[in-house]
Amino acid sequence: MKSRSYTCLILTSMVSLFFLMMVLYGVFSPQQAGISILRQDYQLLGRPLYKLDLNWPKNPELFSGNVFGVAVNQYAGVVYVAQRGDNVPKVLVFTTEGDFLMYWNTTTLEMPHGIFLADAMSNPTVWITDVGNGPYGHCIKQYSPSGNLLQVLGTPGKAGSGLNPLQFDQPAEIYVHDSGEIYIVDGDGGINNRLIKLSKEQEVLWVHGEKGQGLAQFYIPHSVTIDNAQRVWVADRGNKRIQVFNSLTGDWLGSWGSCFTEDAPYSVRLTPDKKYFVVVQLNTNQISLLEAPPVGLIGQCRVISVIQLADEVKPHLVDLDQKSGALYVAEIGAQQAQKFTPFSLGEAFV
Repeated sequence: MKSRSYTCLILTSMVSLFFLMMVLYGVFSPQQAGISILRQDYQLLGRPLYKLDLNWPKNPELFSGNVFGVAVNQYAGVVYVAQRGDNVPKVLVFTTEGDFLMYWNTTTLEMPHGIFLADAMSNPTVWITDVGNGPYGHCIKQYSPSGNLLQVLGTPGKAGSGLNPLQFDQPAEIYVHDSGEIYIVDGDGGINNRLIKLSKEQEVLWVHGEKGQGLAQFYIPHSVTIDNAQRVWVADRGNKRIQVFNSLTGDWLGSWGSCFTEDAPYSVRLTPDKKYFVVVQLNTNQISLLEAPPVGLIGQCRVISVIQLADEVKPHLVDLDQKSGALYVAEIGAQQAQKFTPFSLGEAFV
C-alpha cells in the first residue's frame, strides 16, 4: 500500500509539473489552462511574466486622490503619478525604488487623465491630458520634471473639434515619439472620437475623426502607443477593440477584438523587449499581455499572460520602465499605483 501511494504521489507531482511547464511556455492559453498562481491579492493566469513589488512605493499613504495615470523616466529612475480629487496634489513623484521625492500642487491642472514622459534621455518633459471643464481644461500640457508649465496644446477651457487652432474635448492620452511627432486620442467621452498625428512642429499631419464601429472609426479612443514597425496601436474602448494604423500615412492596417469580449481595452503599451502588448481592462480588473505580431502581420490577438487583480481595483492606464521592464499601474478604484517586476524563470516555481 505504501509503495502504491508513493507511486501515485510521484505521478501526481509529475502531472502537475507538466501542466505548469505548459502554461509557463505558453502552450496553453490562460483560458485553456485553468491554472493560476496565487500572489497576495491577485492571480497570475497563463505564463507568469510579472510579480507584484510589495515594497513600492514605501509610503503608499501619500496617495490621496483617484490615481489615473503613471509615467516613468527610466534614465532618471523617476515615476510620475497623476491623481484627481479636491485639495490633493495632482502629481506625485517617486523613485523607481519607491522613495517619495516631491509633489506638484499646481493650479494649472484641473482633472489629469493621461500622462506621458517624453525625451527621457536628453531633455525630459511630462505631458498631461486635462479633461476638466473649467478654465484650464480640455487641453494638453507640457511640464518640466519639477512641475513648471512649459506649453499648452489646445484651447484652455473651450471644448471643440477645431484643428486650426487646435481644440480638444476631454483628450484621453498623448504619446510623443522619439522623433518628436505626437499622437493624441481625443476624447474620453466628449464630442470627439479622434486619433490625431502632429509633426514635431505641432502641425496636423493626419486625422481619423469619425464616430462609429467601422474601420478607422472610434468610440471613446482611450490610449495610444507606437511600435518599432511604424504602427500605431489605439485602444478603441467603446468598440471593445484595438485598431492599428500606419504611422506615416495613417492607413488602417487591422483590428483586434476577439480578446476583449468581456471588457474593453483601456490602456495599451509595449514591453521593452517588444514581445508583448500590455493591455488593461478596467471593469474585469485585468492586465493582459498579448503577443506582439511580427512586422507585416496583424493577425488575431493572442493572450499569453493575465494579471487578475482583486475586485474593485479598477486599473486605468499603465507605463513601463524601458530599462528594467518594470510595469507601473494606475488604479482608480484602489486609489493607488502599483509596481510589477518581471519574473525570472526560476521564480515561476517558487
